[in-house]
Amino acid sequence: MTIRDGEGKTELKVIGASGQISLGKEYAGRTVLIEQPEPGVWRIRTATVIPDNERWLHTPEMQVKLREAFEWLAQNPARETTPEELAKLRDA
Repeated sequence: MTIRDGEGKTELKVIGASGQISLGKEYAGRTVLIEQPEPGVWRIRTATVIPDNERWLHTPEMQVKLREAFEWLAQNPARETTPEELAKLRDA
């Protein structure tokens, strides 16, 4: 049963004998965050997990550096170079 209100929708589900509920096929394979603010109350939200070794990419300082790098890249597209040109750049 689905009830629509001004803030979204509320669905009535029955928890199965194994303690599971189905959220629907559109959420199959997704990671979710389940919060229990009080007994019998659950808040379920989809979530994206960032691996610990990639968290540094999401710091404000790194976001600025990445934005600057992408801006530079947009103004300086890749081009073919010769080994001689690379050697001059390396020795400069």
